[in-house]
Amino acid sequence: MKFGVITFPGSNCDHDAIFATQSCLGEDVVNLWHKDTQIPNDIDCIVLPGGFSYGDYLRCGAIARFSPIMKSVVDFANRGGLVIGICNGFQILTEAQLLPGVLLRNTNMQFICKDVWLTVENTNTPFTNLIEKNTVLRIPIAHGEGNYFADADTIKRLEDNNQVVFRYANPQGEVTDEANPNGSINNIAGIINEKGNVLGMMPHPERYSDKILGCDDGLVIFKSIVNYINSK
Repeated sequence: MKFGVITFPGSNCDHDAIFATQSCLGEDVVNLWHKDTQIPNDIDCIVLPGGFSYGDYLRCGAIARFSPIMKSVVDFANRGGLVIGICNGFQILTEAQLLPGVLLRNTNMQFICKDVWLTVENTNTPFTNLIEKNTVLRIPIAHGEGNYFADADTIKRLEDNNQVVFRYANPQGEVTDEANPNGSINNIAGIINEKGNVLGMMPHPERYSDKILGCDDGLVIFKSIVNYINSK
C-alpha cells in the first residue's frame, strides 16, 4: 500500500510519520506539499501530521484548512479514502469539518508534553483492527490545544455510534479524571467519522513506532491500516 504524508508550513512530525510508515513498516510513502492540488491515484491513506501549521495563527488548523491540497483531501475522504490526522492534523480535520467538534486550550493553559495511556474503545476500525480489546497503549502527547469539545448532542451521537476510538486512562486502563491531561470531554483522545474512514487523535503514535524510541505501541495503529488495505 502507499501512504501520503502532507507537509504544511510549520509541520514538525511529517518526517516522523514517514519514518513510522516507511522505515518501520516498509511501506511506500510519498511526501505531499500543502500547495499540491492533486493526490496521486495510488495513495491508500493520507496522514495529516502534527506540528504548528501556519504558526497556529487564528486557531490551530484554521489556516491549513484552506491550503490548496485540502480540497483534494476532503474529496479523497468523501470517496472513502483513509485519512488519519495526528495532533495538529486532528485540529485541521475539525476545521475542515471532516470530524465534528473543536480542540480548545488545555484546561491548565499550558503546553503538555508527556506519555499518556489510552484505552482502545473501538477495535473495529481500519485504524485499530489489530488491537485486542482491553489493550492499553502508551503514547506521547505534545499539545497546548488538545481539549476536545463538542455540544451535548454531538457527544451523545459520538458515544452512541461508537465513534470514540481512544480515551485517556491510567496505566491500568481506568478512565479517570486524573488521567485526563487536557480536560477533554469524556476523556476523548481520538474519534472517527460516521463512515469510519477518518480518524483524528491528539496523541502521537508515530513517535512510538520503534523500540529504539523506548516504546513501539503506536506502530499497531499503522499496522492496522496496512492490514485493512491489504485485506480489501
